[in-house]
Amino acid sequence: MLPDKNDRTVGNLRVTLRQLEMISELPSHSTLSSAAADLRISESALSQAITQVEKAVGEHLCVRRKGRGLQLTPAGRHFAAQAKKIVHASEELILNPSQGRTSLRGPVHLGCFASLAPHLLPPILSEVRSLYPEIDLQLTAGTHDELLPQLEAGHLDAILAYDLHLPGGFTKRHLYSTQLEAVLPQDHPLTGQKSVSLADLADEDLMLYGTNPSTATVHTAFEAAGLKPKVVMTVPQMILARELVARGVGYTVQMSRPREHQLSLEGRPFAIRPIEPTAGSTAVVAVWPMGMRLTPRASAVLDIAAETSIF
Repeated sequence: MLPDKNDRTVGNLRVTLRQLEMISELPSHSTLSSAAADLRISESALSQAITQVEKAVGEHLCVRRKGRGLQLTPAGRHFAAQAKKIVHASEELILNPSQGRTSLRGPVHLGCFASLAPHLLPPILSEVRSLYPEIDLQLTAGTHDELLPQLEAGHLDAILAYDLHLPGGFTKRHLYSTQLEAVLPQDHPLTGQKSVSLADLADEDLMLYGTNPSTATVHTAFEAAGLKPKVVMTVPQMILARELVARGVGYTVQMSRPREHQLSLEGRPFAIRPIEPTAGSTAVVAVWPMGMRLTPRASAVLDIAAETSIF
């Protein structure tokens, strides 16, 4: 009888691709239960799979103790990294791009800067599900400081971010150009103008989105104009800043974006005006580690990101 094509013989025991997939996911989790939930199997089944693989390789891959979580050994970290490569390679072997869009299948893990997420991710996810129903698109939103380590560790295929203060070692794909604009209460005197200047805004109460690179971009723009903004409140979310603006508490500054609307969650209107002279010009880009070739399905998702980002 021929061996199962999904088996890889190690020593006198066999390790399946499914078991390799399980091990490859362990570095992303601090507990066995969390890993099992992500893999959609029982904790006992995962534990048994780890034990079988450990017997096959003759080494302890992780330490499992109640109340102390899951800790990979150095051998376990190495094995998990190699297992991830094998799993990815196996997925690409069964992928035949000539069969058309429906042949693209498998996981894509996409990260997105938090303030961009409400505008970019819904249309991307909708289009991916429509065009590539067999792609399992997983989305993560966060700050640059949260997303870049995950990207470097191989937990994300790519991230969507502002091209600001990004470290070297990454390949970038331009999605759209953007610049700072003012978000004002609907009845603010400045809304009578087609555009506003930083000088117009300097003495107004600013609700500042307090997450880099956004914070640094705003301060740099004012400093370049020889001005200092009047920051009366720093908020952790851009959507909160806009809600406060709609209530007339002050103004905020954001990067221009596609599919912009001018209503708060409460249905209250606010006004958006471009800043002239232009300030904070940059781009929104897709980023992934330099030297890493994207899978066909990840490339397809980024194609959709570029298409849906058109103003």
